[in-house]
Amino acid sequence: MPYSPRPAVLAAIILFPLAMSGAASAADVEGSKDHPLVSRYEGAQIVKYSQEKFDEYTLLLGKAKARKPGEHQTVEGAVTMFRYEIDKERTTLEVFKNYEKALADAGFETLFACKNKECGGRDFGLVVIPYDGVMSDNYNDQRFLAAKLTRPEGTAFVSLYVVKAYNIGGPKKDNVYVQLDIIETAAMETGKVTVDAEAIGKGLDAEGHIAIYGIYFDSGSDKVKAESDEALGEIAKLLKSRPDLGLLVVGHTDNRGKLDYNMDLSKRRAASVVTALTEGHGIDAARLTPAGVGFLAPVASNRGDAGRSQNRRVELVER
Repeated sequence: MPYSPRPAVLAAIILFPLAMSGAASAADVEGSKDHPLVSRYEGAQIVKYSQEKFDEYTLLLGKAKARKPGEHQTVEGAVTMFRYEIDKERTTLEVFKNYEKALADAGFETLFACKNKECGGRDFGLVVIPYDGVMSDNYNDQRFLAAKLTRPEGTAFVSLYVVKAYNIGGPKKDNVYVQLDIIETAAMETGKVTVDAEAIGKGLDAEGHIAIYGIYFDSGSDKVKAESDEALGEIAKLLKSRPDLGLLVVGHTDNRGKLDYNMDLSKRRAASVVTALTEGHGIDAARLTPAGVGFLAPVASNRGDAGRSQNRRVELVER
């Protein structure tokens, strides 16, 4: 039977002081620690933890439908994900309100918040967390909040999902679980690969194609970023030194998202590179053909951030 908070418990919430705490628990999973931006609820323990230095994250900003995100924003940066377990004596409302106030006090702006069926019921829970024996199917007592903090060193985003595990058996039944994901946007480390006209030419001569990692786009965008100017200039330099050279400009993505979406995005990005070379560097458009293959030709595994970053690239292919 779905969990329903007892009136006596709800009444007591008003009397409880805010219960956020920075104290770690001896039961925390090995290697985990609280994030400096957002502390844990008092008495909580970390039962799952992961951290990526640079990754993509889908931040939900609306109701889910058919197990798919509704309105959302894709952000990139350092992603730290926490799963906290809290004693069953607490309610989702009490825990959620503590986090909501703590985030507001820290200067976070709420982007979206919902509860229970307002979020999209079971569909929403399965979008936030793919099927999970503890946190899934507790959609009659779920609460969610997405927030952001604008700061000089980069915007920080928070995804907060709180459920009462009424739909499981055993000693963990009715415990409160918090999925707290924190994304800190920052520029990916660049300068790892030197791109110059000579190196591009040698790569084309030896292999017939070469991957260019110095062309950048925001996540989900086909607009070439300003920091791509150096790489574009070197490609143009090569083309001007070899007037008979024609190139396919091929966009590649990682495997986040559907294939059709990535095929279209990769082709649009390739077309933007062609436009940047023709309009910004005077290259004849007849020498360049844009194409996109999405994630059909990976050069590394898409299971981790390092591999996905290698797969997000533009390749030049000799015609």
